[in-house]
Amino acid sequence: MSVDGWPPAGRHPGWPARLGPVATKAGAVELRPLRRSDGDAWQRIRIRDERFIAPWDATSSISWAERHTRAQWHSHRSLLIAAARRGEVLPFVITVDGTFSGQVTIGGLQRGALRSAWIGYWVDSTRQGGGVATAAVALATGHALGPVGLHRVEATIAPENRASQAVVAHIGFRQEGYLQRYLDINGAWRDHLLFAMTKEEVPGGAAELLSRWHSGALPPPPGPGAPGSA
Repeated sequence: MSVDGWPPAGRHPGWPARLGPVATKAGAVELRPLRRSDGDAWQRIRIRDERFIAPWDATSSISWAERHTRAQWHSHRSLLIAAARRGEVLPFVITVDGTFSGQVTIGGLQRGALRSAWIGYWVDSTRQGGGVATAAVALATGHALGPVGLHRVEATIAPENRASQAVVAHIGFRQEGYLQRYLDINGAWRDHLLFAMTKEEVPGGAAELLSRWHSGALPPPPGPGAPGSA
């Protein structure tokens, strides 16, 4: 990493990568790049889990089924891979015991003085409650704040999405603010809560985040007047 936050020309640190495994109640969680062969599982799970995923997904002019054809998978994957090669995104498949079980994406990568990105994720409903999402977010966040060279990772979550809020809370993301009409989600502009973590808060990377989760020991909350305090 160069001193101004930009990688050497033609290089994007930390990508491609394979992360894990992490033992969870659901099985061994790993992160890896997307494959062409993932399309069938992606299509099957997301169509089956429409009622769980659609309320938090971006608004679209086409139906859920139309958004989850084989052609859409190939387009989705191609766009993510091209963006990854440009150093703009880190797209991972979540596997449990080697089986496709969701996705976690570090997106909107910014270098220079900011060195920031956002994280988004979804998990097969049959795997929920087993720690899969928490393990995946810990692995991806630790990687972003470590080998990728970022300083900050943000997560924006709808106030009603308590399950997703619990995922980031388990590993110590701070709530920093409330974003009004922030994203066009499921047919309307929705408010979101802003959570964040910086490199200074997790010097031990993914291993420290996973240790926090398993021990239940989170860092102290911000002091009076700090972002996220009452």
